[in-house]
Amino acid sequence: MHYGNDWNGGSWWWIPMMLMMVVFWGGLIWLGVALVRRSGHAPAAPMTPSSPSTSMRSTPQEILAERLARGEIEPDDYRSRKAVLDSDGR
Repeated sequence: MHYGNDWNGGSWWWIPMMLMMVVFWGGLIWLGVALVRRSGHAPAAPMTPSSPSTSMRSTPQEILAERLARGEIEPDDYRSRKAVLDSDGR
């Protein structure tokens, strides 16, 4: 007796089932990535020796030397400002 159910007779049914699983899991992963990006929480980058720590502060002399190295001030201006910094605490 045949009831019109052909699930056992055909081997084609696994194709749409596999496609639906790929769509389901892909959508779930996409949703997770979208929520993480929207929340604005990025994974914390590990501290490297070259990146300055927030607990380490530069001295005024170091900041002045960095400004000279970047070309923000002239050597004459550097020397006069350094003299003021050196004589300020003495």
